[in-house]
Amino acid sequence: MTETKRSKAWKFAFLGLLCAASLAPSVGCQVSVAGQTLPSPYYLYDDVQYFPTGPENKIANETAALKAARAENLAQQR
Repeated sequence: MTETKRSKAWKFAFLGLLCAASLAPSVGCQVSVAGQTLPSPYYLYDDVQYFPTGPENKIANETAALKAARAENLAQQR
């Protein structure tokens, strides 16, 4: 029994749709799963956010105030 061109075309069309349907979930978008935000497939092309570095010591003002107070106490003791 030979297949006609039309039945072969339907077979290839079905296989093509099956392949497309199986690949569709792998090209998803940004999604939230169990509290995690997973990146979209385009995350490499997103704009980079720049956060400038702050002072190395997170409490720099407090450290400077304590240093000034110690210097003042030493000056008063002399």
